[in-house]
Amino acid sequence: MGEPATLDSGAEEFLTWLAVERGRSRNTLAAYRRDLVRWQAWRATRGSGPEVTTAEVESYRDELRAGGATPASVARMLSTVRGLTRFLAAEGFEAGDPAAEVRSPPLPRRLPKALTEEEVVRLIGAASGDAPVDRRDRALLELLYGTGARISEVVGLSLGDVAAAEGLLRVVGKGDKERLVPLGSMARAALDDWLAPPGRPAMSPARWARRDDADALFLNMRGARLGRQSAWDAVHARAAAAGLADRVSPHVLRHSCATHLLARGADIRVVQELLGHASIATTQLYTKITGEHLRRAYDAAHPRATGGGAG
Repeated sequence: MGEPATLDSGAEEFLTWLAVERGRSRNTLAAYRRDLVRWQAWRATRGSGPEVTTAEVESYRDELRAGGATPASVARMLSTVRGLTRFLAAEGFEAGDPAAEVRSPPLPRRLPKALTEEEVVRLIGAASGDAPVDRRDRALLELLYGTGARISEVVGLSLGDVAAAEGLLRVVGKGDKERLVPLGSMARAALDDWLAPPGRPAMSPARWARRDDADALFLNMRGARLGRQSAWDAVHARAAAAGLADRVSPHVLRHSCATHLLARGADIRVVQELLGHASIATTQLYTKITGEHLRRAYDAAHPRATGGGAG
């Protein structure tokens, strides 16, 4: 496929807009340029006219897939074409956006790699001090891993959401849907430490700035409700201290919770309810992970797994 020496003026203006208005990096712009060169070269081989049509964009997508491009590559290149056509329509170069309704190929859903149980212990151990911030971070990590709650759900918790005597936590998830999740003994102990006088009370201000702060389960160093980014930073700092900086995020702890529960035989419907998944299909993604783990363990341990056992 012969590539044109230069892009047409519309594509060049689009790239300039991305650089100036959107602040895209040099590498990102180079990737956009490669995709646009490929797109315009493909159109040139077809003898296409100046007007792009929806059918043409669909044909481009289908030929990319037929040519062996991965779904992720097709989605990226199609996204570049969509960006160009959307820009041209918005700037009045085209009467409409022909690519707006063209759908990308479905991408396989991937989950980050779960921590091992030993790595979780190491991570939480990195917050083993007795200072108020250590107590807070230990309780934060125990809740994220112990309940599988999202980081936004955990920082949104208020004191009234904790029913320690019953061992339950009230979590408000997506769509303001409430669910009750159990508190394990380790999470309860960490919460008790945090709520004791050397913990949260020691970080509480003499005067609350907002009522919401006074009700917050987790506080920042200024005595206000702990925000999502600050909680993420706290998790990352503890992960770095544990030598797991490139492995850990709040979402990885959620995935680790689900993976470990299923690997130990928990019912998938129970895990669905615990995580607040609207669809069982989302929870079933974890069964593939644990299934692969079981397969590796079986192949490594069973004498007849790989044909090397005694006859």
